[in-house]
Amino acid sequence: MLAPFQLGSWQVQPSLNTISQNGKAIRVTPKVMGVLVCLAEHPGEAVSKDELLKIVWPSTFVTDDVLKGAISELRRVLEDDAHEPHVIETIPKRGYRLVAALTPLDEKPKTPPLSKVPVRAADAREPDPRSALGSSTLGRRTVASLVETVTEYRRAKRTWMTIAALLALGGAVLLLFQFNVLPVGASRESLPAPSATSSIHSLAVLPLQNLSGDPAQEYISDGMTDALITDLAQIGSVKVISRTSTIRFKKTDKSLPEIARELGVDGIIEGTVQRSGDRVLISAQLIYGPSDKHLWANSYERDTRDLLALEREVTQDIARQIRVQLNTNQPPARTQLLPMDPKALEAYLQGNYHLDRQGKGFGDEEKRKAAQFFAQAIATDPKFVPAYNSLALAHENLWLGSSEDVVIGMGAAKKAVEVDPNHPVAHVTLGAFKWQPHLDWRGAEDEFRHAISLDPKVAAGHSALGMLLVVSGRVEEGLRECKIAQRLDPFDDDSALCLYYGRDYDGSIAMFRNLLQADPDVGLWHCDLFPDYAMKGMHKEFVEELGHCFSLFGHPQAAANIQRVFTRSGYKEAVRQWAKEVERLQAAHQVFLPGYLAQAYTLLGDKDRAFYWLGQAYDHREMDSFDGGVFYVGGEPIYDPLRSDPRFKELLHRVGLPD
Repeated sequence: MLAPFQLGSWQVQPSLNTISQNGKAIRVTPKVMGVLVCLAEHPGEAVSKDELLKIVWPSTFVTDDVLKGAISELRRVLEDDAHEPHVIETIPKRGYRLVAALTPLDEKPKTPPLSKVPVRAADAREPDPRSALGSSTLGRRTVASLVETVTEYRRAKRTWMTIAALLALGGAVLLLFQFNVLPVGASRESLPAPSATSSIHSLAVLPLQNLSGDPAQEYISDGMTDALITDLAQIGSVKVISRTSTIRFKKTDKSLPEIARELGVDGIIEGTVQRSGDRVLISAQLIYGPSDKHLWANSYERDTRDLLALEREVTQDIARQIRVQLNTNQPPARTQLLPMDPKALEAYLQGNYHLDRQGKGFGDEEKRKAAQFFAQAIATDPKFVPAYNSLALAHENLWLGSSEDVVIGMGAAKKAVEVDPNHPVAHVTLGAFKWQPHLDWRGAEDEFRHAISLDPKVAAGHSALGMLLVVSGRVEEGLRECKIAQRLDPFDDDSALCLYYGRDYDGSIAMFRNLLQADPDVGLWHCDLFPDYAMKGMHKEFVEELGHCFSLFGHPQAAANIQRVFTRSGYKEAVRQWAKEVERLQAAHQVFLPGYLAQAYTLLGDKDRAFYWLGQAYDHREMDSFDGGVFYVGGEPIYDPLRSDPRFKELLHRVGLPD
């Protein structure tokens, strides 16, 4: 059914993959539209699951779960209920049927004949697939195909290619190109040749959608997103936006042109990950963002033991298409592929999942879990550089750190550089440990600069260097590096901190608000934002952000106590309560936050207590990196009232900074 049609109160345009009501159009994926079109070709009739899978996903491995996901998405868009259906009805053990009135836009309504409506037992209803997905929904498109309708699907030509070289995960190797056959088990749709107007020089990978129906499998889609970003960043002539910037679009109704404009990119990659039993399916499509033009689409399936091979194939195929858009035939440098044990990859992906959960309602325990998975990955594959790097990150920025964490983290960072001296992110991580807690300012700066020399597009290198320069007194030079990081990664949170230490509070607040609008549950951004409000004298906002900081790191009672005191007694007493809550948590051996205590007592005008806690921060700096401690003392605006005190100059000297 190629022509637009009316479905109940909704207008459906298959050629545009849109479903509209009251002038508002919702775009669905071609596959989801394919399911709807197939049902619309048989109004009132039960269409079996096998038939739907055969028509919409020909020659491609999928399970019933992916079909259930498509039906769930249609029900969401059409505001239908699986238990009280008015659009799509589930026929137990048979399939689905369309029960809403269906009308070609140039004809009168036709209601499905009642004679074809099967009788359903009251207890025979199939559970709504959304109950398994929780709050997760499908993306804007299923990216396995660009086929607009089922009829087109049947006519589409297919091209097969074999990938002769695979891409290593996490930047361990460079991309390999120039192959013309797709691996068995992957499908490609015929597409028109790219035009000169759709050249891609910058790229964003939107978070891959988990279609498995199991939120516990989210680590796979998140991990594959990170892997794609890391690997695609190896294309020398293409700027690739980091996950920090793209995560804000995980659940958004914004159009692709809007997203492309906000991120400042030409190309956008959307994708889905579907795991069922021992099989996994990845679909991806490349879109020219400014005009929402489809350039390429593909789907791949593998055994779960081949996740690494699957990610390599996806990345290489995307990279090949980008090179087509760039109209260049010059192959990149080739690097020997490192073998990868699939168990190591599985552990690494699970580790990253837990690593990302700290500060989203959870505390240090999530980083501890992540460290266990990274150690498992390293034990399985001692040459797996990303696992060493992530293990180092799991042992820093803790609320309750220790000297043991420093030793493990520093050792992992050094090992990552030893295994792969040309891994830029590993040098950034090693530089961070040289800075915090070792206060090796020159060594840290050298590592950051070396990372940039290896890859000038690594935003983390520019951001870390910029931050170090700003807080060590080289403000203008540091802000230049932070601006470079922001251009490379428009929503980089460290750039917002650079603005704060550079005394641009309004700019910092605006950037943090932009980040939090996309993902309000990132506790670290709230923790970094509340000092901006303190310096602006915005007391209500200061208390709110401070409360979010405590709550999202697992201490909601402390947040409630501070808010209650603020409501009853005002700002100054709320700051005093902040200090009391931190001291209470420290006494219970839950956290060590001397930097927060020094800041609180400075705001209260108690210089003696402030210097006491700054001294504690210096003496026990291996235990403290979360609240800044003495590592940012040179640039911290809250400490400005202390700078004329001789004790502050002495502290700067001990820290290794100029007066």
